Amino acid sequence: MTDDGTSERAASPEEVDILLVEDNPGDVRLLQEALAVTDIPHRLHVVTDGDEAIEFVYRCGEHADSPQPDLVLLDLNLPHTDGHEVLNELKTDPEHSRLPIIVLSSSNEEGDVRRAYAAGANAYLTKPIEPDELVERVELIETFWFSLAQLPD
Repeated sequence: MTDDGTSERAASPEEVDILLVEDNPGDVRLLQEALAVTDIPHRLHVVTDGDEAIEFVYRCGEHADSPQPDLVLLDLNLPHTDGHEVLNELKTDPEHSRLPIIVLSSSNEEGDVRRAYAAGANAYLTKPIEPDELVERVELIETFWFSLAQLPD
């Protein structure tokens, strides 16, 4: 892992860029470990708050040279700009409205789920407690979004 949160593996044309927006270091580590055992080549970029997520996607500030993510894994409970605000911002911007965003949240409250889907979330998953379950979910996410789903350019 490099200082900017990207994996050290060199990019290849088949690699996908995944943006993880998560402020909990333990959850970041678990997701990094889960992604490491998947079959889809990827580069994981980690940001820890909503403001930084928006800067990354819009490629501004310290993220001016960041790649456009192919998928965003978004926590809702973030410092500064929360995940709901990030979702609203990106899904109402015509340039980024088709960017797949999967909410990963510890909340299973019906209101949070409804609000996320109303704002344009492509999926809402509650964070599992067991590491094996997390690996299984990450593999399913990658298989669906990068092998099965056809996305517009």
